[in-house]
Amino acid sequence: MTRRSAQPPDAVFTDMLRAARELLAVRSPLDAELLVSEMLGTWWGTRLRYDDVEEVVGEALVDHAARARTPAALALLTGIAYLGTPRQAAKAEQAALPLMEAGVARPGWAGRVGMVVPDDCFVSRDVYGDQDSVVCTYTYGGEEHHALVVVIDHNERGMVVDAWVSSQVEKLLGYCRQEAEDNPLMCFETISASRARALLEKALAVTDEIEDPPVKETFGSYHAFLRARMRALPPGARRPAPPAYSRDRRATIAAQFLASDEAEGLSDRSAASRCVDRIIDYGCDNDFGRPLRVSPIKCETFLLHFLPRKVMLSPGEQDAMPHVLAAWVRWASARTRLHEEGVRQTLDKVWDITGKFAQAYRDPTTFGLDRELVERLLPDGDLEALARRAFAFPFLTAGNADIDLTRLDPSDDHDRRLLLDFEHPDHDVEHIETHLRLARRLWNGDPPQLWTVAEYLLDKGHDRHDILHRLMAILDEVGDDPRALRAALRGLRDEV
Repeated sequence: MTRRSAQPPDAVFTDMLRAARELLAVRSPLDAELLVSEMLGTWWGTRLRYDDVEEVVGEALVDHAARARTPAALALLTGIAYLGTPRQAAKAEQAALPLMEAGVARPGWAGRVGMVVPDDCFVSRDVYGDQDSVVCTYTYGGEEHHALVVVIDHNERGMVVDAWVSSQVEKLLGYCRQEAEDNPLMCFETISASRARALLEKALAVTDEIEDPPVKETFGSYHAFLRARMRALPPGARRPAPPAYSRDRRATIAAQFLASDEAEGLSDRSAASRCVDRIIDYGCDNDFGRPLRVSPIKCETFLLHFLPRKVMLSPGEQDAMPHVLAAWVRWASARTRLHEEGVRQTLDKVWDITGKFAQAYRDPTTFGLDRELVERLLPDGDLEALARRAFAFPFLTAGNADIDLTRLDPSDDHDRRLLLDFEHPDHDVEHIETHLRLARRLWNGDPPQLWTVAEYLLDKGHDRHDILHRLMAILDEVGDDPRALRAALRGLRDEV
């Protein structure tokens, strides 16, 4: 497989240098940094098949500016030397030196760019723990006081979803303080600069790892600025991750809840037990080990998005789940001391969406699928896995004189091999082993892009046999390298 660079044509860089002339008209280093950050954000979030976009595009822009040798090019290089990635910054600084030695004019702000000193840091957060707005203030030697506001969404895997800058710092801080005074569900407090950096580093890393993060449209323009301002904060040790919740610890929490006054009115105790296990597992595995945290948004996400996609509930569990969740809200909030208004709003949300939950939830058997077959494919109740597992193992019934497919367990490696042998009677052991490797990955959804690409190819009209062999060829080529596998899958989708 030949690797091809996705570097844009020189005309794109020429247009960017033309836009960089605006840097010559500004006087403030803050305005200059924001302009350069916006330019660097042009390609933020773009994914290349094999290469890093920051290296291919960003460093190529530095090379193009170095060759231009104009005041606008030097201004751009000066900004990139502060705002770029470490590789971009080093290249930009090295490229700027010959231009300065040749007498190319520097902008007036060049000597102050990046010379910021952090002032105070704050966090504005709701009492539910849904979102944090981290506010960091800076000055250039006591002048040009400005604030960077970064929004971290804990319902979106704890990632940064928005960032913006304000020069009206006192007005901003006054608004945050007033909101906390007026709204019992909001708080605003000072945090150390090192703590702010730890929060931002962790959250930004999540955003950067996601292929298509749900960020605001303007976020790319502030990404480089945020990265640079984050580096200006003093480093500090991250807080240790919360202790993992073992199965025994989860079972203890469930038992305490079921024995509580809040759970006393639940009529179907068996269904309630299974439902509370789902609630606790969701909080532990999908909410950073916080099973006791409740909020309107978390309850809505759990009922309307997580359960319908991920979990196959019995009819009794479907009926019981909203009632168990409401009892859990009352029980858990008493232990976290959630404000009574927060409890009321969360309970209102649960009851408001109960009807939608019944509509959103779909039992696979209602589509004509045999329940016994569904249970074999979903021993873990992972409803989202049904399509990809059925794609991996389409022959689970009937058989022949030598084998009864209905007795085989597709979650067991030995039985998987028998299923694949039945489907491919004329293939050698090595071919079956490759099929088995792919089947394991499809069963586990590892990586998720594997099934995403398979679905895309199915939608394009490719047959199952062709798709399987394309995916198997990729596995043979890249081995166990996860980054290479994701890149190859993106390449396969791009080729179709």
